[in-house]
Amino acid sequence: MRLQTRLAILFGAVVTAAAVLMGTLAYLAMASRLEAQIDQSLLEVSTPLARDVASGDPPRLVVEDRDGRDGPRGRGGSELVLPTQVLLPDGTLIADPQDVALPVAEQDLAIARSATPAVLFADATIDARPYRMVTQTAGGSQGAVQVGRDVSENVRVLTSLAWLLAGIGLLVAALAAVAGWLVARRTSARLVELTDAAETVTATGRLDTDVPVAGTDEVARLATSFNAMLVRLSQARDDQQRLVQDAGHELRTPLTSLRTNVSLLRQFEAMSPEVRDRVIADLDGETRELTALVDEVVTLAVAVPADAPRAAVDLAAMAHSVAARAHRRTGRVVTLRVDDSVVLGHGTLLARAMWNLVENACKFSSDGSPIELVVDHGAVTVRDRGPGIEPGDLEHVFDRFYRSTSARSLPGSGLGLAIVRDVAESHGGRAFASNRPDGGAEVGFWVPLSPRRERAGPT
Repeated sequence: MRLQTRLAILFGAVVTAAAVLMGTLAYLAMASRLEAQIDQSLLEVSTPLARDVASGDPPRLVVEDRDGRDGPRGRGGSELVLPTQVLLPDGTLIADPQDVALPVAEQDLAIARSATPAVLFADATIDARPYRMVTQTAGGSQGAVQVGRDVSENVRVLTSLAWLLAGIGLLVAALAAVAGWLVARRTSARLVELTDAAETVTATGRLDTDVPVAGTDEVARLATSFNAMLVRLSQARDDQQRLVQDAGHELRTPLTSLRTNVSLLRQFEAMSPEVRDRVIADLDGETRELTALVDEVVTLAVAVPADAPRAAVDLAAMAHSVAARAHRRTGRVVTLRVDDSVVLGHGTLLARAMWNLVENACKFSSDGSPIELVVDHGAVTVRDRGPGIEPGDLEHVFDRFYRSTSARSLPGSGLGLAIVRDVAESHGGRAFASNRPDGGAEVGFWVPLSPRRERAGPT
């Protein structure tokens, strides 16, 4: 069954059930009100007669006219005669022969013999006509009075009301079905558009499909989220293609050098020892650079899920570890100035970003020049005394595979600072770079502190 049909049926069923419930309650309320009015009219007649019977006085015949006034019995005009009879304790009935004989049950005899006041209402059918009757005594075991009233008119009114409510219920059900179908059609139409778009993307792989967004309801939110998802997927695919293209371009240089050196190795026996050492050194350097490039490409290509578990990371301890590593590999001394910043994140990625900053400073500054690693309120900054960054390169240093003119003769892939930026942004932070006023550069990143250790922010 189609969603539109199910929604229409559901909407119609709910509205119909509400209409039936309201109609039933209205019918019961009306029936209860009519019955209460009839019972009240019967009591108005029976109460004074019951007092007369209890006092030993002969009963008086009473008539209720259509204006609600009591008076002597009459049989003409607008008067409504109520059948009335006296039930003695021994079961004897005193009644007008012209009146309808009201039925007597065991409960009625118990009322007539009661020493205390009592009232009993009952429904009866006399000569195929419905009656409402009351048996009442004022006590004293002197007998009871029974008064009845033909309620045929009330039954006709309630029957007419029932048919009217049933008709209204059917009409409401029909209108609800039509309204439900229209509402379901409007709602499902947007869902159909969304489904068609998803099927188009699945069949063609095209991510430029756009779903119209109308309104502010859940379907509109779903369409908006779907469009945003397609945009993100398109950006991710573009980034992936660009990464593959750039990586392929960068890999050609070391691969070409490797092929050249391999060709030279075919003449290994004819080479002088100096040439052999140079070729082997070139091969070693190119393989190292190729390995580093592959590692960095993999780091950029493998994204960490946003909902991956994170842990508290002590940036000061990490800075000490990175500085010691730099000293072992390069012999450079990295001066530390750190606070007790703790962030929530992925320790491996943050350590890689911090190491890339230090490695970059070691590469672009001369031996013996100072390198300073600063950790301050979640900001990690590496300062050096190198040549600095050309003003035109500042806005591109974090781009993938970007290498300034002065850096193209140095080893590297141009991915180190791109990794720094990606790591910072994946942690909700940012990367930054600038030149120092007295020479050199400072490059770093900032990530938010752990909520328990949050401070004013980076200085």
